[in-house]
Amino acid sequence: MRHHVAGRRLSRPTDHRISMYRNLVTDLLKYEKIVTTEAKAKEVRGMAERIITLGKDGSLRARRQVLAFVTEEKVVAKLFDELASNYAQRPGGYTRITKLGPRLGDAAPMAQLELVK
Repeated sequence: MRHHVAGRRLSRPTDHRISMYRNLVTDLLKYEKIVTTEAKAKEVRGMAERIITLGKDGSLRARRQVLAFVTEEKVVAKLFDELASNYAQRPGGYTRITKLGPRLGDAAPMAQLELVK
């Protein structure tokens, strides 16, 4: 039984799944908008919100924590310089999920995950 076991497995081994999450969060912060499946978007949303909250903190410890998760240093610089100031007055809810409909190839439900302006 899986009582109190959070998160989706997405039919992937743990290391692949974590790597995929890191790449999705990095791309979301880099491009401010990504198109992916609904399940991946719902799973990545919380991670991205935590990373943006760390960016708002602005401390060296927070920067090191973000660097441990985000895969590109340019994206970390963008987070701490631009995005953190954009969300300084916002207490949370930095992302929005918009459902797009089924994917043509396999009818997987697609969604757009974007940063709220």
